[in-house]
Amino acid sequence: MKALYTAIATSVGGRDGHITSSDGVLDFDVKKPKEMGGKGGNYTNPEQLFAAGYASCFSGALSHVGLLRRLRITSSVTAEVTIGEKDDGNGFMLAVVMNVNIPDVEQSVAEELAHEAHQFCPYSNATRGNIDVQIKVKGK
Repeated sequence: MKALYTAIATSVGGRDGHITSSDGVLDFDVKKPKEMGGKGGNYTNPEQLFAAGYASCFSGALSHVGLLRRLRITSSVTAEVTIGEKDDGNGFMLAVVMNVNIPDVEQSVAEELAHEAHQFCPYSNATRGNIDVQIKVKGK
């Protein structure tokens, strides 16, 4: 791999801790959601951060594959990241549903673009074969 950029972030305290990035842009507390035994409140958690990163990355990949086809698309991508216990009870795992909305192209074209973006996106490449990722597409 030819490195283009390296993001650096530090967590202290895990799911009930604090996160900072090396450039100081990220500097906040993380807490467990109520659903996982936390107190709730105005805090983020690793699953939200993963969902935001994956949705953003996939959206960029979608724009890229659209431009390769000489299409200027308007789209939105919403990632649903679920954490749950593994079936054998030994640890936890993630699952993702990517909701891709491309209202200005026909459904079949929207599905092709989403499939191509899924092959191109670094997050998709990192998760492929490791977690269940479903792609749901809505076109014109």
